[in-house]
Amino acid sequence: MGYLGNAWGHFKTINRHKWEVMKNCFRIGLYKQGLLHDLSKYSWTEFKTGIKYYRGYRSPNTVERLETGLSPAWLHHKGRNKHHFEYWVDYDLEKKGTMVGCRMPYRYVAEMFCDRVAASKVYKGKDYDDSCPWEYFQPTKDSPLLHPVTRKELTELLLMLKDEGEEKTFRYLRSEVRRRRKAHDHF
Repeated sequence: MGYLGNAWGHFKTINRHKWEVMKNCFRIGLYKQGLLHDLSKYSWTEFKTGIKYYRGYRSPNTVERLETGLSPAWLHHKGRNKHHFEYWVDYDLEKKGTMVGCRMPYRYVAEMFCDRVAASKVYKGKDYDDSCPWEYFQPTKDSPLLHPVTRKELTELLLMLKDEGEEKTFRYLRSEVRRRRKAHDHF
């Protein structure tokens, strides 16, 4: 596929992904996050990587990292999108020179869940089932950059989806987002 084919394929993929995340966020009451989700993917810094490394079945950022060892597009993306746990990394105040994951506000954990469901649906296509987002999480679940509370919250949602299905999980998540917003509980 040439430059124009890759550009068009990548554009369609990010639009489809953005649409799926937006629908998911709207289901749980996160309207603003749904609308603003992943806008940085349309920046030239990120989009040019999508053109060059587009494959249609996995993230161009992953392909770029595998081929070159680094993805400036990913560094740009995770530094601007709070639904990525990598955004929430800081220095450990007790262990000099060590980086740690900070606890994510729950609304971004919820958006991260919506993002993982959407990415799994887009990249898996007809092979998607409710266990795919859980499988997608496995390589990063033990990262020291993922705060233990954030890990627990995301794990709970992904396992609920896997074991009990989409309807129950989104219904639970909508009520949990609403409850935490009212309680100002790390929302």
